[in-house]
Amino acid sequence: MAQRRMFSKKIVETDFFMEMSPTAKLLYFYLNMSADDDGFVGNPKTIKLISGATDDDLKILIAKQFIIPFESGVVVIKDWKIHNYIRKDTYNSTVYKFEKSQLLDDDNGAYILNKNEPSTGRPREVDTGKDRLGKDRLGKSNNTMSDKSDDVIPYSEIISYLNEKTGRSFRTTEAHKRFIKARWNENYKLDDFKRVVDNKVADWTGKTINGQPAEKYLQPSTLFGTKFDNYLNQTPMRQEQAQPYDDLGLPF
Repeated sequence: MAQRRMFSKKIVETDFFMEMSPTAKLLYFYLNMSADDDGFVGNPKTIKLISGATDDDLKILIAKQFIIPFESGVVVIKDWKIHNYIRKDTYNSTVYKFEKSQLLDDDNGAYILNKNEPSTGRPREVDTGKDRLGKDRLGKSNNTMSDKSDDVIPYSEIISYLNEKTGRSFRTTEAHKRFIKARWNENYKLDDFKRVVDNKVADWTGKTINGQPAEKYLQPSTLFGTKFDNYLNQTPMRQEQAQPYDDLGLPF
């Protein structure tokens, strides 16, 4: 196994990653450093102890899909190929052949589960610890999330539009999909999501809140949250117009 690993800023400098606890982020780095050349880690619990992380930290990485767990106890770094390019003359194939056979690469090179995976040895359902983490902490509230099929919701198009307008690189994660689906179930459509993005980009670009750039709120959890209808129906303000802090409608 190589002694050096790389990390992509597209993953570790996102708001989604930075929202995790310091120990969860540290565990992620330790797992990456311990992974084989295909991104697999055979002893994640040992690595957890070495890093000083907790069971909750491991569960958070799984719940946020930074790692993919298997029934065997092995985990794989989902964005391994985005972080690392291993030269062919130094590459050593993983010993976890069966687990690797259950994975495919998405368009960005990240691992995804093969829907046609074998019926045995499937990646396991992970108990995220209701008594300690809570549903809300992991973004799994009891909203009306099962009303409409995911097949008809244009998650990728909405996130891509947001990235295009903000210059960000948000991923179509489960947490982001949760906000989009909640609004979609309220009968908002694709054009409504685009209009909200346009309205708030016009409102918040170049503004500051308590000395901080307002652009940091141009993210799915803010734009597609419970103030969605307000954002949709407001008239975008010109850059030169002053606007009191309370009128920004931020989710505090």
